[in-house]
Amino acid sequence: MKIIIINGPNLNLLGEREPEIYGYDSLEEINNWIKNHNSCQNLDLEFFQSNSEGSIIDFLHQKRKDTDYCILNAGALTHYSYALRDAIAATQLKTVEVHLSNINKRENFRKTSVIKNVCIGQFYGEGKQSYIKAIEYILEKK
Repeated sequence: MKIIIINGPNLNLLGEREPEIYGYDSLEEINNWIKNHNSCQNLDLEFFQSNSEGSIIDFLHQKRKDTDYCILNAGALTHYSYALRDAIAATQLKTVEVHLSNINKRENFRKTSVIKNVCIGQFYGEGKQSYIKAIEYILEKK
């Protein structure tokens, strides 16, 4: 099973950026942890990170025909990117939305997800474990 894991703007600064909210692991450390997790041993995982909305959309377009599922931590794009929402819908990629922090216990603008309705699931508030919850959810659905 091929799963792409996409991380959006500013997630390249994990471990440095507000570690009290996002944790002390770098994105590379989280990606390695996911790759080595027991739930992921027989999966074909591909990781992608960009600070550019257009690059993320281009990546979704590029992967639409050879990917079974997408796990997406869109960062701040979650709250306002209708272009990203439309790309998920247009590519018909089965996408699970993920966030490290609990978006419902933060600033008001973070409580709105414009991508939620085109995703098959949403996991948040459990740090890097949110990615594993998304993978386990996908494995249950297959």
